[in-house]
Amino acid sequence: MHNHLHPAAQPALDTPLEQVPPLYDAHRAAQPLHIVVVGAGLGGLAAAHTLAHAGHRITLLEAAHAIGDVGAGIQVSPNATRLLLRWGLGPALAACAVEPAAIVFRRYDTGERVGYARFGATMRAQHGAPYYHIHRADYHALLLRLARAAPGVRVRLGATVVGVQPDPAAPGGPCVELAGGEVIHADLVVAADGVKSALQRAVTGRDDAPTPTGDAAYRAVISADAMLADPELRPFVDTPEMTGWMAPGRHLMAYCIRAKKEYNLVLLHPDDGSVESWTTEGSGDKMRADFRDFEPRVQKMLALVGSTLKWRLMDRKPLPTWVHPQGRLVLLGDACHPMLPYRAQGAAMAIEDAAVLGALLARLSTLGQLPELLHAYQDLRLPRASATQESSRLNQKIFHYPDGPEQRARDAAMRAAMALELAGEPGAADGNPNQWADRSKNEAQFSYDAYAEVERWWARRERERTEAPVAPAPDTEGVKSRL
Repeated sequence: MHNHLHPAAQPALDTPLEQVPPLYDAHRAAQPLHIVVVGAGLGGLAAAHTLAHAGHRITLLEAAHAIGDVGAGIQVSPNATRLLLRWGLGPALAACAVEPAAIVFRRYDTGERVGYARFGATMRAQHGAPYYHIHRADYHALLLRLARAAPGVRVRLGATVVGVQPDPAAPGGPCVELAGGEVIHADLVVAADGVKSALQRAVTGRDDAPTPTGDAAYRAVISADAMLADPELRPFVDTPEMTGWMAPGRHLMAYCIRAKKEYNLVLLHPDDGSVESWTTEGSGDKMRADFRDFEPRVQKMLALVGSTLKWRLMDRKPLPTWVHPQGRLVLLGDACHPMLPYRAQGAAMAIEDAAVLGALLARLSTLGQLPELLHAYQDLRLPRASATQESSRLNQKIFHYPDGPEQRARDAAMRAAMALELAGEPGAADGNPNQWADRSKNEAQFSYDAYAEVERWWARRERERTEAPVAPAPDTEGVKSRL
């Protein structure tokens, strides 16, 4: 079994962080907290960064003895990149990521193009931030740099959390217990411990209940140099696009990463007994057999694959709550809203979570205010995360139609949207099966600004407080309190 943790590329480690204005302008918590963040994945690192800049002291606990990520690509859409740019990662992202020119959908057996939507400058113009493809290890390294550079952050590795006590009335207050018996007290515990969260049950009072999607995924990365040497594969690198091949019960999504030095493949197929793990090794020969009916260019790509990871895709319904009743334990990222990969929004949702939580707690004035702000975080985030989960489920169905009437209708609708796009008339494809060609869906997903949402929440709260009527005298009639 290989060690699937990959080192970050040098640009992710060496490119200077940009000097940016303070995250929250003049706002910094009047009541600083000691916050324990459990899990140093993308969401946990982002939360450590935002909460530290909000004025809090952070202890970041990670079970692994080494920090890294698997060898696979990840998509960073404008709703996330606008935050990363504000955090000072603009130059580093530009140095190690790839900005795709478009998304293209193709028929699996012939390679015929049936769908198209421009990205690149179009994404920047429409949503105010770029759309990037990046290696997961590079993304992780950038967020780790932010967390370590933030004031008052302590990162502890080999720290496996086995229990949590969220009651502020208990002796010593809220705490987590580590595998070795050590107890760490905190004012607030943020559980960012992933899809198999050990702390989720303490919040919801129930066990995790994942549902099989029927799909599993192979992930692989191949050398772009090998593709450049082949005239049929070279265009996939020369003009970086996100390309999806749609097939009965399967699809392949592929794109350039690492400044076009590597090419990332994600292959979705019917589950045949895999496990839910990012680091389980798959069989390259089995992968090639599962996709043997795909067009010749795909066969050439798969022949270049040396090793692959395989994981089972499990779905989870939205949780009833992300906040413990006593207001000292909260969930974040995959611990509360794991995403299927069909819309490429899992990491983006965790980054948004971190931004919203940090922006709210930057204005914490008293400890008694904490439950209100945690529930504001849930109110702002849960509906959006649930809608994004549903959007991802829809793509699973759309991409995997069997050849027949539904597939032909899908392809015809995608071709119609592509014709509008190429004719310079985007925006007329609302409801299209190519969700990236649907202007209204793109606006909702990619133009979202986490910090603007928090500002609107504070404005509503202030307006409600100032407009609340004075309690009526006993003999006043017809006045209803707005509670």
